[in-house]
Amino acid sequence: MSSRLNWLRAGVLGANDGIVSVAGLVVGVAAATTDRGPIVTAGLAGLAAGAVSMALGEYVSVSTQRDTERALLAKERHELSTMPEYELDELTAIYEAKGLSAETARTVAEELTAHDAFAAHAEAELGIDPDELTNPWHAAFASAAAFTFGAILPLLAILLPPAELRVPVTFVAMLVALALTGSLSARLGGAGRGRAVVRVVGGGALAMAVTYGIGQLLGVAGV
Repeated sequence: MSSRLNWLRAGVLGANDGIVSVAGLVVGVAAATTDRGPIVTAGLAGLAAGAVSMALGEYVSVSTQRDTERALLAKERHELSTMPEYELDELTAIYEAKGLSAETARTVAEELTAHDAFAAHAEAELGIDPDELTNPWHAAFASAAAFTFGAILPLLAILLPPAELRVPVTFVAMLVALALTGSLSARLGGAGRGRAVVRVVGGGALAMAVTYGIGQLLGVAGV
């Protein structure tokens, strides 16, 4: 359950990144020019670059975590084969520290060891389920997909309205989208929604305001 919630939160954050980064990009370009070509080019380039960057970052991060987990599991397997009594004492101590009596902790440790010593030690000592290691390819795909989904929203918002309404429509649409993602993220994390929404919406509004201002200055300067 906690693993699924972590994936959901990661997806929401990826979508949020797509919304903010691409919205800021297209709003900045739209402030400098009314031509659709540069806006579309900038938006699609931002979507592609952001999705690839998110996927690569997630792949590298999860691969590193997976390699570390595998190394820890290999070490634990070796220790179980070379010093089983020490490992049994260690498992007993873990359950004693959790509040069980010495006798009960020993019984639990012995029964778990008899059932599946490796799984028992992996969970109790390392907090790792050997059968549920995170797949870096899945993580990369999920991150790229979430970013892409979020990035499509500002692209549609900037391209569908008439030229004079592009920026305000995009600004409003993105604030609503960010409010929704902030609320969902807070709900999944069990945090207060109000503060989370204010943080996400405020940050997104600031990003779009900054890029719009830069686009205006460059447009006036004729750059």
